[in-house]
Order: sequence, then structure tokens, then C-alpha cells
Amino acid sequence: MQRWLEQRMAIKFCVKLEKSAAETIPMLKKAFGVDCLSDRQIFRWQKAFAEGREDVNDDNRVGRPSISSSDDNVKQI
Repeated sequence: MQRWLEQRMAIKFCVKLEKSAAETIPMLKKAFGVDCLSDRQIFRWQKAFAEGREDVNDDNRVGRPSISSSDDNVKQI
């Protein structure tokens, strides 16, 4: 997870340097090797940062909420 945040920060940095996604991808692959984001993800983040996004964290997901079990919310038989 931490590696993905580092890569997103690197993509954001490349956008600020006015690098294209085509220039960014080989640099990330060289720096992160097999742990590198896919080309598709790099393009997606590159576009988001170019359009003004500042946050490198994931957006909240829509859909079914996560549920956790604890003694407080589990019915005892």
C-alpha cells in the first residue's frame, strides 16, 4: 500500500514538471520495478493530477458498507 502512495506522489511530481504519461511510465517502471502500477493506473492518476487533483489517497468507494464484528454488535445465543 505504501508503495502505491509513493508512486502516486511521483506521478504528481511528474505532472508538475509537465512530463507526459509516456515519459512518466518508464521512469516509474525503472524506479519501482515489478511493484510498479499498471500503465492504465498511471494514465488514470496522471490525468487526475493534470486536471487539478491534489490528494494522492484513494477516493471512498461507493456500494455496500464494510461491516465489522465485535462483542457489541454480535447477538449472543
